[in-house]
Amino acid sequence: MVKKLTITLITLLLMQGTALRSQGLTQETFKIGKTLALLEAIYVDSVDISAVTEQMIINALRNLDPHSVYIAAKDVQEENEPLQGNFEGIGIQFNVLNDTIIIISPIPGGPSEKVGIQAGDRIVAIAGEKVTGVGISTTGVQKKLRGPKGTKVDVAIFRKGERELLDFTITRDKIPVNSLDAAYMVSDNVGYIKLSRFSEQTAFEFAQAVERLRGNRMEHLVIDLRGNSGGYMVPAVQIADELLSGDELIVYLEGLHTSRQEYKSAPLGALTRSRVAVLIDEGSASASEILAGAVQDWDRGVVIGRRSFGKGLVQNGFGLPDGSEIRLTIARYYTPSGRSIQTPYNEGFDKYFQTYYSRYFNGELIHPDSLNLPDSLKAFTIKNKRLVYGGGGITPDIFIPIDTAFYSDYYRDLIRTSTLTNFMLSYTDLNRKQLTRRFNNFGDFSRGFEIDGATLDELKAAGEKNGVRFNQAQFEVSEPEIKIVMKALVARDLWDMNEYFMVINGDDYAILRALEVLNDPLTYQKLLGYGKEVR
Repeated sequence: MVKKLTITLITLLLMQGTALRSQGLTQETFKIGKTLALLEAIYVDSVDISAVTEQMIINALRNLDPHSVYIAAKDVQEENEPLQGNFEGIGIQFNVLNDTIIIISPIPGGPSEKVGIQAGDRIVAIAGEKVTGVGISTTGVQKKLRGPKGTKVDVAIFRKGERELLDFTITRDKIPVNSLDAAYMVSDNVGYIKLSRFSEQTAFEFAQAVERLRGNRMEHLVIDLRGNSGGYMVPAVQIADELLSGDELIVYLEGLHTSRQEYKSAPLGALTRSRVAVLIDEGSASASEILAGAVQDWDRGVVIGRRSFGKGLVQNGFGLPDGSEIRLTIARYYTPSGRSIQTPYNEGFDKYFQTYYSRYFNGELIHPDSLNLPDSLKAFTIKNKRLVYGGGGITPDIFIPIDTAFYSDYYRDLIRTSTLTNFMLSYTDLNRKQLTRRFNNFGDFSRGFEIDGATLDELKAAGEKNGVRFNQAQFEVSEPEIKIVMKALVARDLWDMNEYFMVINGDDYAILRALEVLNDPLTYQKLLGYGKEVR
């Protein structure tokens, strides 16, 4: 019987191999299919063919380059949501604290706000099922509250001051996932925009922010790309288009099977007359580097910070029959001067990502002289022929060392254990009414709110409960930073991320340096190679 099955299987495989070859597929492709078929049909033990197939794909891609990846079907939607710019749900920002779902704020204009959900409300039941005291996770909350647009979900809310639970029926809708974290006037004439990623909606969000800031008499702009790991290329091109004059190359792509594709600017960009500073660091990658590289290569603005990550590979997504996806590298991208900024990966996957962490130990983040780039990576900007480098990220025009002045193990552990964020969430929740009565707007809050000693003592006690032993010497080192972060978290919970960054950025040296440069036309032009000429 086994012999007959084996003969039948071999016959089928030979027929399949002939069919595959007739379609132009290689012998190697057939070998993979034959291996899987043999495992499934005659291996001595049962085999999870799905798991074996996934592992084969993962290993194959990992041996190609660091950014070609396999995404399982169950993870595709979660991976794509931040880049697609929206998901479908009820529209709340929430946190799970002490096994309770606390609403930080309903998203303005979203389904929850429309039915009257308020900041500080607690969700105690979803669709009739109790969700307090049952160990629910953030992911578990999302699974229960998200769903197709137009469907309904019932929630029971506990609200302070109400004797009974409040029942709401919320109709799910599309909820925007913002890629723009903050946009505000950082001085009388300079605007500030922080982008966390490049999604489908990023260019639109950026344009809206620019319009608002210009309404506040913005003349010049700081674009903060620190920690922005990239996303879609096209939004970065669209933003660069707003900065450059017409018919200027922004980026081009090229690969073995991908012919050269050029992306150029159109005339009449909204910011062509503004002085610009772009902030980058070791966490800025991919689309962030496309934007920073175009600005630098055209001598269009000053790049400030530390060397960017160095991801110059372009991926396309290819869906597989079971709903999974391969994101395969199809080309390299090059800045207008012809630079490839991809960090070398010829020593393998692990070594490639270790180069990122090695910057913390080789002194590069503290001393710019620690970065030794070979002459083979030299390039020159297009207009003024300034020296720039490729082969491993965008090197800034002005170096800003990483700030470790306030670092301590005690502060790290407050963050690591979520003590600091959870404590401030509880603080704001308990004091929300008092705070909103005392501060009519963010300006009043910014000027008048300070973290007092009693609150700091409560934070220390909360740390002890979470296993973070108090250390007086380390606390004194980190105290100024801890107080700023505490104030920023209150601002976030009372208003939004915009106000959080308005507090956090108050003493940010990179931003202060950008302001100095943008408000000094001679220095700005000299950094860009224009000498004393002022445009």
